[in-house]
Amino acid sequence: MSELRTALPKISTPLPGPNAQKLIERRAKATPKAIGTAYKAVIKRGEGAMFEDVDGNIFLDWIAGVGVLNIGYSHPELIEAVKAQADNYFHSMFNITTHEPYVALAEEFCKIAPVKGDEKQAFFVCSGSEADENAVKVARNYTGRPNIIVFTGAFHGRTALTMTMTAKKSYALGMGPFPDGVYRVEFPNLYRAPGGMDEEDAIKYYIEKLEEAFIEVTPADQCAAIVFEPVQGEGGFIPAPIEWVKAVRALCDKYGIMMVCDEVQCGWARSGRMFASEYFAEAGAAPDIMTTAKSIAGGIPLSAIVARKEIMDKVNPGTIGGTYGANALAAVSALKVIEVMKRDNFPAKALHIADKITAGLKEIQKKHPAIGDIRGTGAMMGLEIVKDPATKEPDADLTGRVIQNAMNKGLMLEAAGTFNNVIRILSPLVVTDEQIEAGLAIVASAFDEEDK
Repeated sequence: MSELRTALPKISTPLPGPNAQKLIERRAKATPKAIGTAYKAVIKRGEGAMFEDVDGNIFLDWIAGVGVLNIGYSHPELIEAVKAQADNYFHSMFNITTHEPYVALAEEFCKIAPVKGDEKQAFFVCSGSEADENAVKVARNYTGRPNIIVFTGAFHGRTALTMTMTAKKSYALGMGPFPDGVYRVEFPNLYRAPGGMDEEDAIKYYIEKLEEAFIEVTPADQCAAIVFEPVQGEGGFIPAPIEWVKAVRALCDKYGIMMVCDEVQCGWARSGRMFASEYFAEAGAAPDIMTTAKSIAGGIPLSAIVARKEIMDKVNPGTIGGTYGANALAAVSALKVIEVMKRDNFPAKALHIADKITAGLKEIQKKHPAIGDIRGTGAMMGLEIVKDPATKEPDADLTGRVIQNAMNKGLMLEAAGTFNNVIRILSPLVVTDEQIEAGLAIVASAFDEEDK
């Protein structure tokens, strides 16, 4: 095991360092600024939850490629699996030639995916956006209906359809016109429930808003799917309350609507289950269709759509698939991810991380009331930063300063939320206890410096 895997953050140069600055300047000339980056970090190598930059600085990464690296950087078993497959062949397009890694991965997915039904089928594309778009295609094919319902705070991708599904329109500026048939309803954000409602009344309120949509937005018999994230990512790490999910499930059953769970970010042991939808299935509210991506293959591009066979059988031939879906290298990596996460009980790791980080954040919150809310599911946690705990006015400026301050000390954090005032914590699930303590100390220090 390399020392980097167990290292602690250490910054030896001003950021960016001289070597990093050179590459950042090359990036500015060769790539569009619209891609964006808020960080002056240039990675050289990564292991576990840590990476070293080109100037020798050591960072603790609590962004993890926005949830891609649940299994950590450079997991040795994934490396060996991909190397072994590369000796045979890199790629075989599944629409043309059947290959065993794709079939084996689909079989595994059908075993572990918590979707409704006994007989399941799965297919693969390359990104979360593609998975979500394909889920809508499948739902429309199955139901014969045109419309879908999505939610405030949602993020589903950057294709034309998924930009439309995404709530935050800064991700879609200048990209219209947008597809029709996508309608938005309020997501149950309990921290910002109207009128200071308690949880029970707030959930009733949000359920009523959804029911009203069938009168004012789309008739139920024209609605193909209700699509939501079990834990909103870009929207601010807001968990869907289980009683609300059960009500959504009941409405979908009543009206023949597909319940679609977008687990692009919250899947792969992050929630304390392999998939957050397992919590819903345990409550009798499993989704009809589930999508996932990000950590599925440890960093190789891959995404998945899974549903019961009855739904998949209605899909028109030729309307799904693609050149690179479950490319052989990606498929064997994903199979190894599943094997390792099962064997080493990664959901339990997530719960352990969540307990330690939540306890630490609550201690920091006692001193810094600007932390208005600490929330999440498992090791997918968010801190909502406000100017006043009573008014809950968002404080995006403070959020940005804390994140930058933490980076300068060697901890990578990222903002989220409709108002950019939520600090998201997505540590790789292989982070050590010592690294957790070091990260919490940096968060505390970053807030302390704002008081000076």
